[in-house]
Amino acid sequence: MFKQHAAFTSEVRTAMRGGDGSVSIEHIWKPGVEMGSPARMFSRLILQPGCSIGWHVHENEEEIFYILAGQARIDDNGAEIIANAGDSVITRSGEGHAVACEGSDTLEILACIVRYGNE
Repeated sequence: MFKQHAAFTSEVRTAMRGGDGSVSIEHIWKPGVEMGSPARMFSRLILQPGCSIGWHVHENEEEIFYILAGQARIDDNGAEIIANAGDSVITRSGEGHAVACEGSDTLEILACIVRYGNE
């Protein structure tokens, strides 16, 4: 299945998970409609400088971040790391994370959330 960029849907979430500012979410594939897997997100997240996604825990699923552009300050289950374009982070079930745009460039993340089992 092929999908052109113009067909992606987008939304903006303010104070996402208690974070600062707004996060633009570009939904690449729609779960349950276009994807047959147990994935619940396959999207590009865009955070401007000063914006963040607040701390949250994933249960019965895992989230993978792949940094496309910019620099991220990530709380990776209690350990603070700096991730750059080309870096990746996985948050497994029972673990938590938060992410903030670090520096003056826009942060772009490819995010995939996959449920465990048939949940």
